[in-house]
Amino acid sequence: MSKKISVTIGGKRFDLNIDDKFASFLHKQMALDLNVDGNNEVKRILEAYVRKTYELYTKEQKVEEILKKFD
Repeated sequence: MSKKISVTIGGKRFDLNIDDKFASFLHKQMALDLNVDGNNEVKRILEAYVRKTYELYTKEQKVEEILKKFD
């Protein structure tokens, strides 16, 4: 089953069909970084992407540190 999540970027609305299990989490995360009820400029999307990529980077660094302890 999927749920529709919509976001507006540069005046254009995008509808995304997301798996129900992931949709709630995604919507909460999008609400932290984007205007889920209105328009988002491309710059805001890029900034959100960079923030999320940095979060992923730091988590991967922590995982690598933990794995090194097992060697």
